[in-house]
Amino acid sequence: MGAHTSQGTYLLVGANHRSAPLSMRDILFAEDGEIPVILQTLGLDQALYLATCDRVEILTFGDPDVLIPQCQAFLANRACVELSAIKSQTYALTGETVVRHLIGVASGLDSLVIGEPQVLGQVKAAHRLARESGRLGSELEALLQAVFGAAKKVRAETAIGEKPVSMAAAAVAVARDMFGDFSAVSAVLLGDGDMGQMAVEGFLKAGVQNFLVSAPRPARALAVSRLFEIPSAPFDDLVWLLAQADIALVALSAPMIAIDAARVQAALKKRKRKPMLILDLSVPGDVDPAVERVEDAFLYSLEDLERVAEEGLTHRAREAGAAWELVDRETQSFLKARQGREAVPAIVKLRGHFEAERERALKEAGNDAERATQLMMNRLLHAPSEALRRIENPPTAERLLETLFRLNDEETPR
Repeated sequence: MGAHTSQGTYLLVGANHRSAPLSMRDILFAEDGEIPVILQTLGLDQALYLATCDRVEILTFGDPDVLIPQCQAFLANRACVELSAIKSQTYALTGETVVRHLIGVASGLDSLVIGEPQVLGQVKAAHRLARESGRLGSELEALLQAVFGAAKKVRAETAIGEKPVSMAAAAVAVARDMFGDFSAVSAVLLGDGDMGQMAVEGFLKAGVQNFLVSAPRPARALAVSRLFEIPSAPFDDLVWLLAQADIALVALSAPMIAIDAARVQAALKKRKRKPMLILDLSVPGDVDPAVERVEDAFLYSLEDLERVAEEGLTHRAREAGAAWELVDRETQSFLKARQGREAVPAIVKLRGHFEAERERALKEAGNDAERATQLMMNRLLHAPSEALRRIENPPTAERLLETLFRLNDEETPR
């Protein structure tokens, strides 16, 4: 359809989480600063190099028989492997398949985690780098603008990005259900575990502004404090620390229970019974399960958050079908619009031909309008009639004529 022209077609060569192991994708990966050099080395008139943790892809436009081997050879050279090894770990797409694939990628439908929003930003960054490197022609620019518009529509018209699918996102979702707006919420990280740090990052992005970190080892607390630019506090008074928290992130990985019901009750008393959400992010847990029975204290363990995340994954998987249907519609819409644009030069040329024959017929017929009309009609029909007689499949030619000239329409004069 409209993905092909006489000058070439869209094509894409890439490796993703399904086709290649992480070790190969790591070798092919490139930081933003490397990509202009990569695009220059590729030597393609039009090219985009998309590099994320899930995929590395080269998008271009032209002759597949020439450019696909060229892209595969480039990737093999970059990975320092035989061409056969690259061919076995990459995929090559052309035409309509490229359009559908790219919209799916930008919409987060082709990611390890369905609906991940970051990939659209990564595609936009690759687009910017290609443009700044002078590697975006009209074909790639048209496709990428359509991809961005379609991805935005998928996010707006489906629930593909709703529901948390990671532990950190689940923690933020649980807290949002409880507190709503985060602007006046205070949070405390107790400990320096990886899950706790991931949760801090999620809460900061979600809008929590009042954050405090404390850990048994002051050096660890200071390191986290510097990483996230949040204040730290001594660990010598757990009750006081808990009393500061609307949300307490507990990631101590202590050898025994560190926070019991008595400490939580004492902290709530200092808080004048203001509710507290406690997220126990350690395995085994740092918080006594009995805290769940303390009034105004709401405890979530990693197991609880895991259930929230699993529900999110199930929800997104259900939404993926509707999202792909929208991707298919957007793909066909782009191809149809492109096909229309590709027909414009031919239409202009045909109109010029008709105008030339009209002027020629008028000149020969003088003022005889009927004779001029007859001359022009005969001349315009002569070449197509001869060509139609030579066509090997007359029914196909007949259907084409009926479509072009609406010969079956009731209103067509006979």
